[in-house]
Amino acid sequence: MKKKILVVMGGTSKEREISKKSGYACIKALKELGCKVKIFDPYKKKLNKIINYKNHIIFNALHGKGGEDGIAQSYFEFFNIPYTHSGIISSINAMDKLISKKIFSNNKILTPKYFDISQNEYNDIFLLQSIKKKHFKFPIVAKPINEGSSIGVKIIKNFKVLKFEVKNLLKKYQHIIIEEFIPGQEIQVAVLNNKALGAIELKPKRKFYDYKAKYNKSAKTQHIMPADIDKKSYLEVCKIAERVHKIMKCRGVTRSDFKYHNGKFFILELNTQPGMTNLSLVPEIARYKKISFKKLVKNIVLDADVNK
Repeated sequence: MKKKILVVMGGTSKEREISKKSGYACIKALKELGCKVKIFDPYKKKLNKIINYKNHIIFNALHGKGGEDGIAQSYFEFFNIPYTHSGIISSINAMDKLISKKIFSNNKILTPKYFDISQNEYNDIFLLQSIKKKHFKFPIVAKPINEGSSIGVKIIKNFKVLKFEVKNLLKKYQHIIIEEFIPGQEIQVAVLNNKALGAIELKPKRKFYDYKAKYNKSAKTQHIMPADIDKKSYLEVCKIAERVHKIMKCRGVTRSDFKYHNGKFFILELNTQPGMTNLSLVPEIARYKKISFKKLVKNIVLDADVNK
């Protein structure tokens, strides 16, 4: 596969270091595939400099704000350079948890009950009334609307702590989601080119599958592939993930995160730029399907396009 590839990685988000790990892993695979590879880091160069690489295919290895929220994609589209992963609208909708949850609900896909709250409308009475209106019971989840890798996610056991955490999150993010906590199994599904690769189950030693559990070996999260659920349920969650991928009009590879409780799957979120590190789930699921990391990267590149 003799192609000129520009790996866009790093960036300015809180997930910069993870993006670099994903990027370098993909660079190694691309070189083994015979590609000529260059690196572009938006932390070091402004994205408008992408215009200098119009004869390349962009492998988007960015994570977090600026990389998977439609901003980078808008530059790729403007300069008409083919790129991997999802387009502008899909990226915006998936990154914004409020928008994505509305899309899930409108399409009758189960997602935890929620409400949003902004800094300018917050007061303790409003928070308490909203919780009662939704019939939430503790623990309760509070999280930013547009962060990835579980950054800023809090699981809260009582109202006193909730007030404290919500105020802190609002100072930092201005607009957040309060969500019911769904117990049960953590199930994640990888989808490649509209077809589910499989479902993996995660058993974190920590309170939940947070940033450290995702990226630090010392967290000792147990990975069970395939997920420990019956065959009918396994096929069901794969079909839901495929449907989510299509409803959101995604391209390339995505990962859908679910909770499985009382025989029902609740989607938590959709990731349009899943990690490609040695601890990442999509490569692990692909390996189970006898798809090597190199072949996975090749399939992602071959799907590169411009959405115009």
